[in-house]
Amino acid sequence: MIWKSSLYPLLASVVLGDLYQGAYQDPLLDNAKYAAACPDYRTYSQYSHGPYSDGPMRLPFQRPSIHCRTFQSDLVEKVIRDLNSTMKDRDLARLFENAFPNTLDTTVRWHVDGTASPAKPSKKPSKSQDPITSEKWQGAQSFIVTGDINAEWLRDSTNQLAQYQPLAKKDKRIENLIVGAINTQAEFIIESPYCNAFQPPPPSGLAPTGNGQGDTVHPAYEPTFVFECKYELDSLAAFLSLSNQFHRHTGSTAFLTQRWYTALDVVLEILDAQSQPTFDAKTGDYYGNAYTFQRRTEAGTETLSLGGMGNPLAAGTGLIRSTFRPSDDATILGFFIPANAMMAVELKRAGEVLKSAGNTELSSTLAKRGNALEKAVWDHGVITSKTHGEVFAFEVDGYGSQILMDDANLPSLLSLPLLGFLEASNKIYQNTRKMILSKAGNPYYLKGEDFEGIGGPHIGLQHAWPMSLLVRCMTSDDDGEIMQNLHAVRNASTLGLINESVNVGSKGDTTRSWFAWANSVYAQTILDLAKRKPHLLFGDGGKPYLIG
Repeated sequence: MIWKSSLYPLLASVVLGDLYQGAYQDPLLDNAKYAAACPDYRTYSQYSHGPYSDGPMRLPFQRPSIHCRTFQSDLVEKVIRDLNSTMKDRDLARLFENAFPNTLDTTVRWHVDGTASPAKPSKKPSKSQDPITSEKWQGAQSFIVTGDINAEWLRDSTNQLAQYQPLAKKDKRIENLIVGAINTQAEFIIESPYCNAFQPPPPSGLAPTGNGQGDTVHPAYEPTFVFECKYELDSLAAFLSLSNQFHRHTGSTAFLTQRWYTALDVVLEILDAQSQPTFDAKTGDYYGNAYTFQRRTEAGTETLSLGGMGNPLAAGTGLIRSTFRPSDDATILGFFIPANAMMAVELKRAGEVLKSAGNTELSSTLAKRGNALEKAVWDHGVITSKTHGEVFAFEVDGYGSQILMDDANLPSLLSLPLLGFLEASNKIYQNTRKMILSKAGNPYYLKGEDFEGIGGPHIGLQHAWPMSLLVRCMTSDDDGEIMQNLHAVRNASTLGLINESVNVGSKGDTTRSWFAWANSVYAQTILDLAKRKPHLLFGDGGKPYLIG
């Protein structure tokens, strides 16, 4: 249901009546009976709603009525109140108030707590049961959409939940939500491991939607289960990351079910298949690829060359192919370095998780795989630039070709410290940082009168992504650089939410007013600064704020 704009002031008054007169009492409130009266947030997010912030920008309040929110947490509300009462910049505070809960407010389309049929933790799958069907869709389940598209991306949903991970140990509902997200992702991977975005799960009863594209993909997939099937290495790494983050913050291994282990086996099979070169190194025989993708399109970034194969990749690198980037754009050279770096980190972290669960054999296997992949990134991903010295390439092919650039989407070269691959002080990273944050070194560093930052081919050559400025804040120790970029994001976010992209020459020209991933990255940035540099948010003498 989409409400006419003339009704928005009335809805805003309802929101205020609920929120500011104490109606928010019961986090278990059943919102189903209010659903028919709730506006489509895709449209709602395109209009301003009061009350407005006390800052000079007078940013709107963009949370839906509590009766329309898709998930509720008392602890999340407490964090909002805490930071609202201490942040000096009232417009930054309003952005946090809108952005931090956005995933919970708007994107949890289906969640079951699993108490009726909880999946049991396991050290490894039982050989007496069929790993493909045993425990299928059992336990907690959570379907987290990306926002204005009614589908779940593995990468997006992992990032959307990241700011809540530190709360999971203190909030059972958040803990259950994240366990559910891990379980649901495991089901997606078991069924269609090459795919990046998924339809509502069959048990949800929610109707699937088509993506309107004409795709020819091998292996074939079921379109009522899969929304889009672009093979992106970082999507598989995101599944491991979601699990690893949860364990790091809670110490729990509740997610280590037979289904999780089955999904891990599938991930490792895909990594092996996508580590194969295009040609045999000794005989020159053509291997082909286990995965191919072609789309009927006029955009070269939306399909793969050579009959859906992509450009040839050399043998002996130890790197893993990714046919698409986290932007969902096709790679040019298939060894996408940021995703390989992320996978190396998450394999090693997963090994530590399994070690804590007593599965030492598989733990050792993951550690060896992670270490080998890390070495491959350093051996083949580092090249020498005439201007910047040793830097990381964005993509390589193992034959000596490389792409020097960066894209705003995560994982990126800029985000390597956030991934845990290296320290921000690393010299090669600092060289890379200088290169990709300059127009001369990065063709997708975009600068105009109103905005500047890293963009990418997904939107075009005039739109930079606020996400890149936020990652720049989280990977910098320079107070001036941090605040300059944080203020730039604030000044471009006139509707109180973080957009996908902003036209560098006209900040009123933006894409995607409802993009939960971007809102989550903003929330993560504020929480990072509240802990690491509290004086920037709270003023001189401000004490660090920790949520975990």
